[in-house]
Amino acid sequence: MAYESIIEATEEFDPKYCIGVGGHGSVYKARLQTGETVAVKKLKEAVDVEIASRKAFEREIHALTETRHRNIVKLYGFCLSSRHSFLVYEFLECGSLKDVLNNEERITTFDWKKRLNVVKGVAYALCYMHHECSPPIIHRDVSSKNVLLDAEYEAHVSDFGTAKVLQSYSSNWTSFAGTFGYAAPELAYTMEVNHKCDVYSFGVVTLEIIVGRHPGDLISSLVSSSSSSLRHSTASWPLKEVLDQRIPFPEGGVLGEVAFVTKMAFSCSRSKPEHRPSMQQVSRAISAHNSIVLSASEDIKLEEVVDPTCFTY
Repeated sequence: MAYESIIEATEEFDPKYCIGVGGHGSVYKARLQTGETVAVKKLKEAVDVEIASRKAFEREIHALTETRHRNIVKLYGFCLSSRHSFLVYEFLECGSLKDVLNNEERITTFDWKKRLNVVKGVAYALCYMHHECSPPIIHRDVSSKNVLLDAEYEAHVSDFGTAKVLQSYSSNWTSFAGTFGYAAPELAYTMEVNHKCDVYSFGVVTLEIIVGRHPGDLISSLVSSSSSSLRHSTASWPLKEVLDQRIPFPEGGVLGEVAFVTKMAFSCSRSKPEHRPSMQQVSRAISAHNSIVLSASEDIKLEEVVDPTCFTY
């Protein structure tokens, strides 16, 4: 009955109900006769993607049936059949973090307190996966498109199609997975999966929340560049020019929290994995409501907030 109600609600997966397209399938919004709205990810059926999609489908089911956390998207059920294969999730009203950051009309309501709350939610979810699940789960594709927001702007990590469960008795080497621009730099020369890959991606997503766009140039100039003169010139930028200017500059305690999260994000985005903190360290620091004491002046320089070479917890 659940199967037939989803087919009916989407009119056999009519494109007008499609709300997103991913590497292994499309996501549809389905309003059931009960009045409940769910998100349905339908597996691609083309022959050339069937095997890869099926593996991603199975990984996602395995990962999500092993996790129970408020900041991880809820899996209600799944169907694997010759007719249709799909996963059924909770529907999150605000869509992806990427959509919110790219929507000029909605961005004005995405204030600093909401943004800090999103950072906390993602950190708590990854800490749970890395340090509280047994065996640990590595997401491998943390990006703004895979962070979904509910009506209260609470973050929910989604899309576990590339997730890897770390088994002590098996190889943790695998082929590349992830999104370019968010994937850790060491994946260019090693395919070993470990939690520091997710830490790097978390750092990129956090900076994206802070600056309002993908922070690629900022990361490369402050963290990865071998040119000390370039790092120095970037560090002298006013903080006001780095933060998302589409919303008012933070003040008081909020400014201190934003500064702390910015510093933390650069630490997570270090080019060498051994220099990055664990998500457990990050989560504990966030839980302690750490902040940096700063003047409310808009003349603050980025160098007063970020020392890319270290981060103390």
